[in-house]
Amino acid sequence: MFQRLRALFGKAPATPLQTPDTDNIPQHIAIIMDGNGRWAKSRGLPRMAGHHSGMKAVKRITMAADRLGVKYLTLYAFSTENWKRPKAEVEFLMKLPQEFLAIELNELIEKNVQVRMMGYKEALPSHTLDAVEEAVRQTANNTGLVLNFALNYGSRKEMIEAVRQIGEAVQTGALNPQDIDESHMAGRLLSAGMPDPDLLIRTSGELRLSNFMLWQLAYSEMWFTDVYWPEFTDEHFYNAVREYQRRARRYGGV
Repeated sequence: MFQRLRALFGKAPATPLQTPDTDNIPQHIAIIMDGNGRWAKSRGLPRMAGHHSGMKAVKRITMAADRLGVKYLTLYAFSTENWKRPKAEVEFLMKLPQEFLAIELNELIEKNVQVRMMGYKEALPSHTLDAVEEAVRQTANNTGLVLNFALNYGSRKEMIEAVRQIGEAVQTGALNPQDIDESHMAGRLLSAGMPDPDLLIRTSGELRLSNFMLWQLAYSEMWFTDVYWPEFTDEHFYNAVREYQRRARRYGGV
């Protein structure tokens, strides 16, 4: 059953592919960056080493997406459920955005990348939030790839908040219940203003969405690979895009 699911959703080919056809590049790619801890464990290293190596993969794949002409790249960096992890690991993870942006922000600016954040700010440590908000501020006028970090993000919470806002609008008379449609929901999600992902990539062999963009991924193509995130290269990324290009997207039609 497990292998059948992999065949259905798409598994990384054994042979690396060439750069994908630039005529059919996904506009928005979302990635669940999974497997940092298992990558480290397989090498006899602490989990933190895996997270640190995963940070290098973020840079690698961001540059690959930029080269292909992808317009939006959303990376699932930390979920609302990840607070359940050991305190030392959470504290380490909260330092990574600051470290990553301190090293890479100048190049992101040079490459015309716009940094965004999608998530709930109130629970984030000030040093994490300050680093991200400074990157958002400094890149706000950039017009290239949008690098969107899903940080302290959970899709169920996102949808509950959107429904609550719609309910309040109905209660005040600003919105008629008969007029509620998909646009009212989408416009209140944290991804408002961005197109839904065309392609979802998940690394490490897991076959689930893990509370990530549940509304937005309704018609996304999905591609799973056994490769752990720290090992994920631009060739793997190209393979995923090439597989996307081979599929026919029907959106429920024929």
